[in-house]
Amino acid sequence: MPLSRAKIAATAIRLADVHGLDGLSVRKIAKELGVGPMRLYDYVINRSELLDLMVDAVYAQIAEAGQHSEWRATVLALAQATREAALDHEWFADLLGARPHLGPHALAVGESTAAALSQAPGVRGIDDLQRAVGALNAFIVGALRREITERRTARLTGTDVSAWQAALGPYLTRMLETGRYPTVARLVIDGAHLNAEETFHHNLITILDGITSHPHT
Repeated sequence: MPLSRAKIAATAIRLADVHGLDGLSVRKIAKELGVGPMRLYDYVINRSELLDLMVDAVYAQIAEAGQHSEWRATVLALAQATREAALDHEWFADLLGARPHLGPHALAVGESTAAALSQAPGVRGIDDLQRAVGALNAFIVGALRREITERRTARLTGTDVSAWQAALGPYLTRMLETGRYPTVARLVIDGAHLNAEETFHHNLITILDGITSHPHT
């Protein structure tokens, strides 16, 4: 089968899923495709363009989720699809919020999201829409980067929650017993270990509720 930008991107995605972005190289992609490294430069100019192709291929999957008649259902579906994509392709989370994603599928997701938010009751003009898009994107990027970072840390160190508590417990206990951090103490002692998916959905709903409401001026 002849080479193509789509085939190169798909191969790069498979490699990045296993080795991460740091383990991704033109040489490895070429070897996987059974061609010389220089052949790839006929299709992809540099690493930045390769990453753009990979990102847009993931956005193509996300875009399929954004086909709902009601604005809130559209935003929820796109956000959930973005989380699922980041869990399937952890390197994707590293690129969220970095350089602008301007590929056709990324733009399609952006269009679907902005068009949906423009229909929210609390969005009454372009300024409101800009704030709504910004707030939603900031939440998604922050939430997913944190979740992926925690997942990587647990996997790389073999540290689960109980092991972490056992290691830091004595120090944390001494600090909390000073009485200077009563709210932090409540979070540590009384707070449950929340389910990541449920927490993402709950906080997403909170964001959308805020967008929907009419702010007091």
